[in-house]
Amino acid sequence: MFHWVAEPAPTDPAEAGLGQEFPTQADAEAWLSASYEDLADAGVDAVSLCEGDRVVYGPMSLHA
Repeated sequence: MFHWVAEPAPTDPAEAGLGQEFPTQADAEAWLSASYEDLADAGVDAVSLCEGDRVVYGPMSLHA
């Protein structure tokens, strides 16, 4: 399962939509595309995509 790790972690990860697990990398990336503004508004600067304990890629900045 894939999931996103935020840096820095928001005060309430559930409120930012973090903590979800996705069956595929494509599903995780689609969620990020739809949610990155909410994450940035929650104070997240960067995210990393993980599969289990393995980092697939990141950290990736949420800022232009």
